[in-house]
Order: sequence, then C-alpha cells, then structure tokens
Amino acid sequence: MENYKPFLVILSSAVVVGIISIIFVLRWVFYYQGGLAWDGGLAEFNWHPVLNICGFIVLQGLAIIVYRLPWSWKCSKFTMKFIHASLNLVAFVFAVVATVAVFDFHNTDKIPNMYSLHSWVGLTAVILYSLQLVLGVTLYLMPFTPVSWRTAFMPIHVYSGLLLFASVIAVALMGITEKLIFSLNNPKYKNLPPEAIFVNILGLLLVVFGVLIVWIATRQSWKRPTDQTLHSLHSDGGGEDGTNVGPALSQLSDAAEGETFGEFRRRSNKFDDQVN
Repeated sequence: MENYKPFLVILSSAVVVGIISIIFVLRWVFYYQGGLAWDGGLAEFNWHPVLNICGFIVLQGLAIIVYRLPWSWKCSKFTMKFIHASLNLVAFVFAVVATVAVFDFHNTDKIPNMYSLHSWVGLTAVILYSLQLVLGVTLYLMPFTPVSWRTAFMPIHVYSGLLLFASVIAVALMGITEKLIFSLNNPKYKNLPPEAIFVNILGLLLVVFGVLIVWIATRQSWKRPTDQTLHSLHSDGGGEDGTNVGPALSQLSDAAEGETFGEFRRRSNKFDDQVN
C-alpha cells in the first residue's frame, strides 16, 4: 500500500473517534437521560440515539472502509463482499430497532410522529439504506446477476453509499439538537449547561468520524489491488519483508469458496475492483 503510515494514522484516528462517540452516547443516556429500557418511556427512546450511533454510523463507517484494510487483502473478494454486506445488515437492523423504539415511545406518550425534518430525512435514509442493501446483495453476491448490471450500478452503489453515510450523520446532528432543545428546560439549551456542551462535543466527534471515513474511502492509493495484482505480488515473492507467500493465496480462496463462487468472483472482480 502507498502511504501506509498515513493510512494507519487516519484509520486509527477513525477507530478511536468511533469508540469515543459510542462511549459519549452511552454516557449521555445513562448519566443525563435515565438509562435504557423497553417500557414506552424516555428510557426506551434512549435506544434511538444509542443504536443509531453504534450501528447506523459507526458500523456503517467500518463497512465502507473494510475493503481498504491491507490485512484483508489476503482474503478473497467474495469473502470481503460478504463481510461488507454483513456489517451493513447489522447496521440496518440497529437502525430499524432504533426507529421502532422512537415510534413506540411517541405512541405511548401520545406524541405526534413524523412532524420534524429530522424524522422526515431519517426515515428516508432508513428506507434508502434498505434499498441499497437489497440491491447490493442481489447484484454483487448473487452469481446469477448479469455482469453488465453490476458494471452499470457500481458507480451508483459507491456514490449512494457515501451519500447515505453523510446523510445519517446529518440526521444524527439534527436529532441530538432537537432532543436537547426539548429536554433542557432549566437551564435551557441556549444557556449551554453541561449536558449541552457534552452532547455538542458528541456531535463534533460524529462529524470528525465521518470526515475520516470518507477520506479513507476516497483515496485511490489506498484501494484494494485487483486479485490479479495480488496474485502476481505473492507469486513474485511476497511483501516488503521478502516472505515468499507464493500463489497459494488465490488457490486457497477458490478452494474455500468452491468452483462456482471462484468462477463468479473471477468474472465479477475485474469490473468492481476499480472502486474497492
């Protein structure tokens, strides 16, 4: 990988910021907002920010950059596609449960649903994310999908993935601001009490996390090499340490996936390597 050390610095920073964001949202709901429960009350609503930040933002961000991790390049492309899809699926499940929690809380307390910009954009993001997930699995994990369809959809898949990721962060910022305005009464949000400062910092952390993930995902020098390039490098003697890995990498991948998946991977990788 080119610029390996800068990659490690930015990747480590993204992971650290993501973990700190999770700690912050847990601290917020347990210290300031009464914890977590599933009883129709405020504690049930608290699942909404926790699950969205943990899953819809942090897990989705990791799913976006999983192809860029050089340690994963020894794995077959099909395996990485499966991991990418699995992380996105878990993130989607988190988002659905978070959405159910807020609707259940509103219905129990007789609060109107879908009246704010946060709810409009948020529900739209969940619906589009489900569509992105279904299309991605159908086009890139199913061997019966025509190659021409995968080729045509790949730029849209990449662009929409990054757009949805950025949109989810924007929705989170709207949501936590809305929550602070509603919940802070004495003192009010405009007086900047400790909870407001704490949650504002959480918002900044989410922005930084998003910037780092998008930066990693858009650097061409950090993209995963083609399977042919990886096979050639290993056949010629391995990495910089001179270890002779040999051609067994691709052979093991094909053996593990079976002939059908191996044939599918070789047929499809030449079209989608350029973006991963």
